[in-house]
Amino acid sequence: MNRALQRVSMMGLCMLGALCLRAAPVLADDDVSLNARLLASARAGDEAGVRGALEQGAAVDSRNRIGDTPLISAAKRGLTGMARTLLDHGANVSQANLQGVTPLMAAAYGGYQDITAMLLARHADVNATDRISKTAMVYAAGQGQAAVVKQLLDAGVDVNARYHHGLTALMWAAGYDKGEVVQLLLSRGADAALRDDRGLTAREIAEQAGAKAAAAVMAARQ
Repeated sequence: MNRALQRVSMMGLCMLGALCLRAAPVLADDDVSLNARLLASARAGDEAGVRGALEQGAAVDSRNRIGDTPLISAAKRGLTGMARTLLDHGANVSQANLQGVTPLMAAAYGGYQDITAMLLARHADVNATDRISKTAMVYAAGQGQAAVVKQLLDAGVDVNARYHHGLTALMWAAGYDKGEVVQLLLSRGADAALRDDRGLTAREIAEQAGAKAAAAVMAARQ
């Protein structure tokens, strides 16, 4: 790069930096401190601390270094009271962290029915995908969270929806030997004849994985 072009390039970078600095909101030290207190309280499971920070003006959707909001932290740990407090203060039900994980995905993974119900009632995005193309249904089915799978189906999630690599919820449940979820999905109309992008059915996936309970459930229905 010649010197003239280098100077132009550097000027552009400087201008971009200046624009970014002007666009960035300036937070008072007290605001930063309040947000940090909120995040620390959420991480510690301190509901009273969360409520206090919010009442003093902390931003309800503050994010920590991995992008977790207080609501995601509450959903990960099944802290129903804290989640309700955050939602009552306007927390974004579909705000994802840096990995794309939403509060609903976190609650689905842990099988936390009460939090899942609150999030669904506030129209959380049931079809959101994280950075590895998983959804709340994929997490719930793979973890064997039958009650949450039912909640998601009742909320309108297609029982035969195709996810990454053509996998269905039934295939996820079968591969991880979650017999109860397999039974539930079949009873709700899951198509056991569907194949993933390798050409495998849910039963064949179960058999390859040594998932005996899931394979037995499907064999009994055929």
